[in-house]
Amino acid sequence: MATIFSSIIAGEIPSYRIAENDSFYAFLDINPMTKGHTLVVPKKETDYLFDLDDTLLADMMVFAKKVAKAIETAVPCKRVGVMVIGLEVPHAHIHLIPVKKEGDMSLSNQRLSLSKEEFEEIAGKIGSAFKSS
Repeated sequence: MATIFSSIIAGEIPSYRIAENDSFYAFLDINPMTKGHTLVVPKKETDYLFDLDDTLLADMMVFAKKVAKAIETAVPCKRVGVMVIGLEVPHAHIHLIPVKKEGDMSLSNQRLSLSKEEFEEIAGKIGSAFKSS
């Protein structure tokens, strides 16, 4: 059975797409810790990040770096934090979270509730920054 991320990549479930290439897909987290919180996933369904082969894992980090640079351009923040937990969805993924302070990445923080328009605006800004990089 396909994961929710595979269904998003296939277009079966809508998402706020940031960027994609042949191997990876980046989209906004619908329960964001901060505005611009983005998920980067490999298109190849693999449960655990460290089960990816070395080349795919390295390529995923390079893709995530480009997405992070686009987030920095589009969303006011000091840095883009990286978080990998891997328990929520059995599909390898990296969280890219724009932060102003370390506490912004605390899992105990209440998640933001954004409107469709806010998600679309943020995705558009980050996507444009990604394309122009």
